[in-house]
Amino acid sequence: MKKIWITLFWALWVSYAFSQTATGGKESKKNLTVKEWKKDADGKGTRILDHVTKYDAQGRKYEEIEYTASGAVRSRVVSEYGSDGKVSRQIVYGENKKVVRIRKFEYNPDGTKHKQYNYAPNGKLLSVKEFEYVKP
Repeated sequence: MKKIWITLFWALWVSYAFSQTATGGKESKKNLTVKEWKKDADGKGTRILDHVTKYDAQGRKYEEIEYTASGAVRSRVVSEYGSDGKVSRQIVYGENKKVVRIRKFEYNPDGTKHKQYNYAPNGKLLSVKEFEYVKP
């Protein structure tokens, strides 16, 4: 019986530790910058910066930058948070560093996204994305 409890404890601990590493809990993301590098399939050659993600002091993603193969900025997304701690708005910049899209979000009572409103830089509503959550 003791062996079963030890095994169960060990399995739970490993599961918890893996989930924190795999999801990178907010604690581990505080004031973090993550750089993603790309290489050829054979692993040889120069590595190229592909993506940079920045997190604030609360562990929330506030900036995401995607680069072209030549190193130029392809796109940049800056996230703003509401008092509820959820993303309220995202500003999307294009290659020319100009705003190309503004996204605003609504949430369901359980905290999941309900709608995403996509606006042009001039404020014109372009589209609305609705989220549906279906359990198997």
